[in-house]
Amino acid sequence: MARWGTGSEPGGEWQRAMTIAWLARIGREHDDLPVLFEGQMRIAFIAEGLEAAGIAEARIILVHCDDATRTHRLCHERNQPDLANPDMMNWARYLREEAEASGSEVLDTSKMSIEDSVEYICRSLGIERSGA
Repeated sequence: MARWGTGSEPGGEWQRAMTIAWLARIGREHDDLPVLFEGQMRIAFIAEGLEAAGIAEARIILVHCDDATRTHRLCHERNQPDLANPDMMNWARYLREEAEASGSEVLDTSKMSIEDSVEYICRSLGIERSGA
């Protein structure tokens, strides 16, 4: 990470470099198949990486939930209560605001089951879930 400076925090230079690198790899290897690139990164970095990789057909969907749902999921479903903190809530708010400002889709999963959320993403990719 020293190569990219001290910006390893969310939204930092390391995140930008890795997002661009992964999208370059996807651009070389995707073989016209649907690709799900999942992670917590700035939408500006995704857009920059898509352009640099020459990926013209892409759909950015921010999978989001409200703070109360996020806190519940982190504490009770994922057993990661240490992540249910103000920094996480601020980061989620930042990503939502960035998605809305860029015109990206926001999938609010606050009232959705995981199964319904996965089904929505699969439909967005034009694929059927195996075993569904």
